[in-house]
Amino acid sequence: MQGHEIAAPSAWVTRWAKLIPQGRVLDVACGSGRHARFLARLGYSVTAVDREPQVIESVRFLQADLEGAIPWPLPGERFQGIVVTNYLHRPLFPVLADSLAPGGVLLYETFMLGNERYGKPSNPAFLLRPGELWQAFGGLQVIAFEQGAVAEPKAAMIQRLCAVRA
Repeated sequence: MQGHEIAAPSAWVTRWAKLIPQGRVLDVACGSGRHARFLARLGYSVTAVDREPQVIESVRFLQADLEGAIPWPLPGERFQGIVVTNYLHRPLFPVLADSLAPGGVLLYETFMLGNERYGKPSNPAFLLRPGELWQAFGGLQVIAFEQGAVAEPKAAMIQRLCAVRA
């Protein structure tokens, strides 16, 4: 489920992007492309994927329904960084981990249980359980993990992970 689009990149992504080794970065469910543009400006070769067509300058864009019956649109490709924000499709967790190159960095930030009191998403299918990102990516080295209420950019219950593939 795609969250509300916000023009500025996430503070979590801007904080940890410097850990991503130079090379290829994947922006999953990129929406309007705020993170893809930010990462391209930092000099990364960015691939962005979303089900809605987008035109994002200096970015390779693939239109794909990541929740549909199609296979993963980037089989065998590896990335030095993978960014996922405001999106949750649990069957992608192992695919994302496998798509991360050795030394690559995963930046993940999305909504968790308790967010229903702030608005959408409110369906538990689209809300992480406490500690779920940490558990889902336990094979990676966790650099930072946060969960709980945030006030900015809007009131929400959020879970965040920055992890490296050893």
